[in-house]
Amino acid sequence: MARGVPGGAGVSAILGLGRYPEAERAALEALGARMVADLDALRGLDAAARAGVRALAFRGHAPFGAAEMALLPRLGLIANYGVGYDAIDIAAADAAGIRVSNTPDVLTDDVADLAVGMLLMQQRRMLAGDAHVRTGRWAAGQGFGLSRKLSGRRVGILGLGRIGRAVAERLAAFNCEIHYFSRSEKPTPGWRYHADAVELAAAVDHLVVTLVGGPATEGAVSARVIAALGSEGVLINVSRGAVVDEDALLDALEAGRLGGAGLDVFWDEPRVNPRFAALEQVVLQPHQGSATRETRAAMARLQRDNIEAFLEGRPLPTTVN
Repeated sequence: MARGVPGGAGVSAILGLGRYPEAERAALEALGARMVADLDALRGLDAAARAGVRALAFRGHAPFGAAEMALLPRLGLIANYGVGYDAIDIAAADAAGIRVSNTPDVLTDDVADLAVGMLLMQQRRMLAGDAHVRTGRWAAGQGFGLSRKLSGRRVGILGLGRIGRAVAERLAAFNCEIHYFSRSEKPTPGWRYHADAVELAAAVDHLVVTLVGGPATEGAVSARVIAALGSEGVLINVSRGAVVDEDALLDALEAGRLGGAGLDVFWDEPRVNPRFAALEQVVLQPHQGSATRETRAAMARLQRDNIEAFLEGRPLPTTVN
């Protein structure tokens, strides 16, 4: 049931913030959402329109804190599109009595698949192999050289949440020895727990980063962690760019002190440091961990389910606070 004027000039209880794909935008508008592209457009709404908003469908990376929440005086829910919610100030939301929801689980498989895929691509030099065929060097008789084996290697998972566990389960099927760090030791099928990230990196051949984003994990993959991983090690990051000390990572890669990397996230994305482009041993992806048609549709559906549940006074399917 529509609860406002879809995309129009009237007052709506639902505001959609961010650039949504057409189908997802249409589905929000069918609920009665008014759509704005960014925070500047939100600030440009008249006071009456802002005062009518009770639920915010949030799809963005710009910080959304106390000042932004104050623009919507009746706001009761921020329904985030994504499992990560580090752009949203949870403490400010708690202080204002605003619920925050996210879309976990539905994207776990896709992100885990990409993490393993990047590790395979890096170890088997698949990007270089593709270029070797396309450019005709193979047909001309040029040798390609050897790559590295993934099966049976020691792999560390930095952050054993939903996604980290899914990555570990996939790599266990490759007969990899699984090590992990988490805030506490967890029941696992023989996987080895480590007390900190440096200890974990020193014990493994490859490190997959699946930490949550936010101030608590910023720079968690430090120069010390990278050094502990060593000259044959590979770092895979499907978490947040800020989790990794990017300058330390680039320095280590360029100096040969780290064997390689697979990165789906970056410190200042989409403006990726140009130093990465010169590194053949790095697989680069455009933050597409959850970017499949199936998963993005499921994320949007869960976001709308949270909004509908809130406006109807029912328990939310997923909550952060």
